[in-house]
Amino acid sequence: MNRERRTKLGKAVSHLESASSIVEEVLFDEEDSFDNYPENLRENTERGIKMESSIEDMEEAPDCKDKLIYNVNNAGE
Repeated sequence: MNRERRTKLGKAVSHLESASSIVEEVLFDEEDSFDNYPENLRENTERGIKMESSIEDMEEAPDCKDKLIYNVNNAGE
C-alpha cells in the first residue's frame, strides 16, 4: 500500500476515535437519564424500553470500533 492510502487510513482511524468519544459521551448521558427515570416506568413504558435498548447498543460500540481499527491498521501495514 502506498503512503497516500496509508495516510487516508490513519485519518479514518482518527475519525473513528473521535466518533467513539462522542458515542461514549452520549452513552454516559443516556445512562444518567435512565438511572433518574422512575424505576416503575423503565420496563413498563415504550420510552423506558427504548432507552435501555439504546444503552445496550451503545455499550457494544467500543468492541466494534476496536475491531474495525485493528483491521484498518492491519490493512495499512
